[in-house]
Amino acid sequence: MEKAIEIQAQQQLEEIRRGVVEIVPEAELKQKLLRSLRTGQPLRVKLGLDPTAPDIHLGHTVVLNKLRQFQDLGHEIHLIIGDFTGLIGDPSGKSETRKQLTEEQIKTNARTYQEQIFKVLQADKTIVHYNSEWLMPLDLAQVLQLAGKYTVARMLERDDFEKRYKEGLPIGVHEFMYPLMQGYDSVVLKADVELGGTDQKFNLLVGRHLLREYGYEPQVALMMPILEGTDGVQKMSKSLGNYIGVNDNPNEMFGKTMSIPDQLICRYFELLTRVPLEEIKAMDEGMQKGALNPRDAKVRLAREIITMYHNADEALKAEERFKLVFSQNEIPQDIPQVTIASCEVWLPKFLADNALTVSTSEGRRSISQGAVRLNGEKIETESILLKGEMVIQVGKRKFLRVLAE
Repeated sequence: MEKAIEIQAQQQLEEIRRGVVEIVPEAELKQKLLRSLRTGQPLRVKLGLDPTAPDIHLGHTVVLNKLRQFQDLGHEIHLIIGDFTGLIGDPSGKSETRKQLTEEQIKTNARTYQEQIFKVLQADKTIVHYNSEWLMPLDLAQVLQLAGKYTVARMLERDDFEKRYKEGLPIGVHEFMYPLMQGYDSVVLKADVELGGTDQKFNLLVGRHLLREYGYEPQVALMMPILEGTDGVQKMSKSLGNYIGVNDNPNEMFGKTMSIPDQLICRYFELLTRVPLEEIKAMDEGMQKGALNPRDAKVRLAREIITMYHNADEALKAEERFKLVFSQNEIPQDIPQVTIASCEVWLPKFLADNALTVSTSEGRRSISQGAVRLNGEKIETESILLKGEMVIQVGKRKFLRVLAE
């Protein structure tokens, strides 16, 4: 019996290791898994998310996919919506104090976060908390007691705080409270494991420290990598325009996936899909030997992603549309259409208003880079006359039919 438990714990650990950058400490995770199997008591696995923006992209799902893996292994998932900590803003990686959001912004974002998150997690097996439940009632004496469990010297060891301190940049006292409050979430839940990106390591270790300070067994900190965006260089970010959104339509998802650099194919497979590692390794070897065209691997990747967030039929339709547009250089029939009065427009704003770009600045960049076409001809000026029927194209994937009467 004990031998079977050992084997099962090792199997779980090997599954959990997939894509993980660091487990602190891994030996403790193994012991927690063994105890869980012996007692039948699932691990309490925690992820905290501050709803600081209305939408999430595939970069956010790297840690959500790991959480789903714990869920599939039978462990208890606790999702913390940081409606209280979000009012402060996580200072991780920031060179200046974050602009604080209003309660209304936090509530609105929290609602849309949950809708998108449950495209990855099983809603009926996920315990959702709002950390205002326990942080809001704390009185000043309790806050001071919490603050007394960590030192300023330790806080200044944090890279972003240390850098700002040395450069004479301001650090708000409230920012010191952020990792303490996130750690206090772990104390309230008595978390066994907390997940986060590599940029969250300091916060996760504060939680580990505080659990010990409050007399509980410390949590294991598990860090996932920060996913590069479709440009293959910078981290995936909506502001950088290199993202694939969870709520993107299938055609957008397919086109964006096909645009990633070849060196990211296996990384995306590992972090964003449930394709077995053995198959990913075989694909990697096939591409290196020239037996597998990277384009074909990207097609499968796009199908896997769209199937996860939409369905298999939509994935097939998106693939067929992609082939029509790119292989035959045809304009698809199912493009959006807008009717306006004939007029001269400032194109960057027109592109942003019609969801062809995310902002006017991106529109200006697209025009300057020759990525905007009117009826197949490149547009080089920002002000144009829209008259009659025409098709505006941005990049290779976005089309809009304009009827200017």
